[in-house]
Amino acid sequence: MAVGNDVRWARGAPVDTSAVKWLAVLRVVIGLVFLWAFFDKLFGLGYATRPQAAWLNGGSPTKGFLSHVKAGPFESLSHTIAGAWWADWLFMIGLAGIGIAVTLGVGLWVSAVSGTVMLLLMWAAEWPPAQLTSAGTPTGSTNPLLDYHVVYALVLIVLAATHAGDAWGLGRWWGELGAVRRNRWLR
Repeated sequence: MAVGNDVRWARGAPVDTSAVKWLAVLRVVIGLVFLWAFFDKLFGLGYATRPQAAWLNGGSPTKGFLSHVKAGPFESLSHTIAGAWWADWLFMIGLAGIGIAVTLGVGLWVSAVSGTVMLLLMWAAEWPPAQLTSAGTPTGSTNPLLDYHVVYALVLIVLAATHAGDAWGLGRWWGELGAVRRNRWLR
């Protein structure tokens, strides 16, 4: 897709240019959500991560979240991997990679798949279907199936499916690279 007089989906159907622009805005916003989480965990910007708990200060990006899981079938597993070096590295590489790629509009299919896996694992750790924690207190879950993890995953899929990186991003240039043309899943 390009922003201009001749905007088309990959299959040739015309698309409203305002829709293309709004998809580009949505792409940048969701990319920045991932980048913010990365930088907050890396530097401890004082929002979800206190400065003393920053990864650069020896903190663990996964320990706080996973060690506080109090409901669902993955509670024990979450506690077991909380703070593991490999979980910290995978999580941070995922946040940075997805955030950079989506913000720039490149590798949207890879970002959609990896981001969806990450978000669904986080959904499973929180386990929204549970109404009570393992201690018997209310979880505060407002919907047993749909929460922001599911919404973000769907947004990533829509962005990849609509080539949202082509407008106000590097998607068109990326798509012309030889390796990407030979391997469309890299698009």
